[in-house]
Amino acid sequence: MNTEKIELLPALAETMEKARQLPISDERKEILRVLIDYIQQKVDAHEALNLNFICTHNSRRSQFSQIWAQTAADYFGVPAHCFSGGVEVTAFNERAVESIKRSGFRVSKKGEENPKYFVFHSNEADPIVAFSKLFDDPINRSTQFAAVMTCLHADENCPFIPGTECRIPVRFEDPKAFDDTPEEADKYDERSMQIASEMCYVFASISIAH
Repeated sequence: MNTEKIELLPALAETMEKARQLPISDERKEILRVLIDYIQQKVDAHEALNLNFICTHNSRRSQFSQIWAQTAADYFGVPAHCFSGGVEVTAFNERAVESIKRSGFRVSKKGEENPKYFVFHSNEADPIVAFSKLFDDPINRSTQFAAVMTCLHADENCPFIPGTECRIPVRFEDPKAFDDTPEEADKYDERSMQIASEMCYVFASISIAH
C-alpha cells in the first residue's frame, strides 16, 4: 500500500493551499463525515479504496470531484483510486476544463467529440484521465467501490448501482446555470474551489498507520 505523498505542480500547490483555507460549514462537514468514515474504514482494513463520483452527464461536478479527490488523496498520502461516471454520455464540459487549467493543472487533449483529457497534477504521478462516460464504463471499478453521488438528479434517477459497497450523497450546485453569462468563469472556479476544499478536508482527516 503506497502512502507516499507527492509534490504538486507549483501553481496547483498554491491553489490547494487557498482551498484548504476556505471555510466549510458544520452542515457540509456532517455530509462529508460519511465519506470520511468509509475511507478510514478501508484504510484501516488495508483494503483497496475505490471512489466513483457520479453525476448525470459526467461533465462538470463529477469530473471536478474525481480530479480533486485524486489530487487530495495523493497530496495527503492516502492510497485511493478515484473515478467518475454518469447516466448519460456527453463530454467533459470545456468550461470546466478551462477552470481546472486556471487552478494549475496541466492538461492535454486527445480526440474531438468526447475527447479524453489527460490531467497532470504532479510531475511524479500518472495523469488523471478525464472524459464523459457511464458510471459502469470498463475504465471504472465494477465491484468494491463507493458511489459518491454529486448531483440530485443522478441520485434520484439511478436507484441501483451494481457492484457498489455503498452510495454516499455529496451533492454540489451545478455551475451550468451560469453558462454564457458574465459570471460564468467565476462560478465554475467557485464550484471547483468548493470541491477542492471539501476533498482536502476529507483526505486530511484520514489517519494513516506507518
